[in-house]
Amino acid sequence: MSQRIDFAGSARPTVGVEWEFALVDPVTRDLSNEAAAVIDEIGETPHVHKELLRNTVEVVTGICDNAGEAMDDLRGTLGTTRRIVEARGMELFCAGTHPFANWSAAQLTDAPRYAELIKRTQWWGRQMLIWGVHVHVGVSSAHKVMPIITSLLNHYPHLLALSASSPYWAGHDTGYASNRAMMFQQLPTAGLPFHFQKWSHFERFVADQKKTGIIDHMNEIRWDIRPSPHLGTVEVRIFDGVSNIDELGALVALTHCLIVDLDRRLDAGEQLPTMPPWHVQENKWRAARYGLDAVIILDADSNERLVTEDLDEVLNRLEPVAASLGCSDELAAVSSIARGGASYQRQRRVAEDNDGDLRAVVDALVGELVL
Repeated sequence: MSQRIDFAGSARPTVGVEWEFALVDPVTRDLSNEAAAVIDEIGETPHVHKELLRNTVEVVTGICDNAGEAMDDLRGTLGTTRRIVEARGMELFCAGTHPFANWSAAQLTDAPRYAELIKRTQWWGRQMLIWGVHVHVGVSSAHKVMPIITSLLNHYPHLLALSASSPYWAGHDTGYASNRAMMFQQLPTAGLPFHFQKWSHFERFVADQKKTGIIDHMNEIRWDIRPSPHLGTVEVRIFDGVSNIDELGALVALTHCLIVDLDRRLDAGEQLPTMPPWHVQENKWRAARYGLDAVIILDADSNERLVTEDLDEVLNRLEPVAASLGCSDELAAVSSIARGGASYQRQRRVAEDNDGDLRAVVDALVGELVL
């Protein structure tokens, strides 16, 4: 028997961003487990949070109306955070994984929910030396949430390929654009969401998860796209860590526009397009493996296309949505990621130019964070 889950609902299509950063030593370029001291110095704030590992701080926006406003919000918080980090002899770094750090050296944040996660998941939980970006978009009503999530999965490979920034793991090139995507799905409640069409189906799922002891709280559902009922949002968790604010603004605008477009199409009475789960799963793997060179499955009829070619069409279609949201410039910047190369491609170029020295890759990523 399911239990009612109230969805707060958003009066307007707001956007919010959670951006995870690692702390690195400026000399060794390895990770530093000093996040607790940084957060203590910053003090109590809703805009800087601790995470699973003591090498990580998360910077969070307030409720914003568009990508540009969210980026301005992040600049303000990051300016303060970076000054404190640098005064303590460290630097901020963001990518899906660190090029050479070893997971065994990472220390856990002291919190009951993190201890329980590791107790349950053991080796795979300890492997989560990964960083990402989460984007929340406000949705007005619960009945829209599951159709939007299921249809948004059609654009999963676009979002992952653009943000892919984790080609390395423990000093080795994995051959993947996003090794993080493959790592994170090993947790028992992570990975792709189920293809629900009704809110009641989600309520029943949560009730089953709680009754069988799989979760105690909804935030333990770690899907790549999930509802956030208390905030009234759809939360997109597909992205690898993003190294710089310009790319982040572009990705946030694209996410915002995609969800608002689906929301408006529901209001117009449209049946949103979906694909079979096996196509969605294959697209996730192709984007993780090949990044912007992935040939993706487009629809239930199994048609295929290079992801960057399809992206051009998607961006053109979303231009009026971006204009209405005030994020046209940020949406247009998505094309520059595809043209100039995603982070995983830039990292490999830096490594090649420096005889495989992965410390140079960290240098480059740290240098990209210009506020």
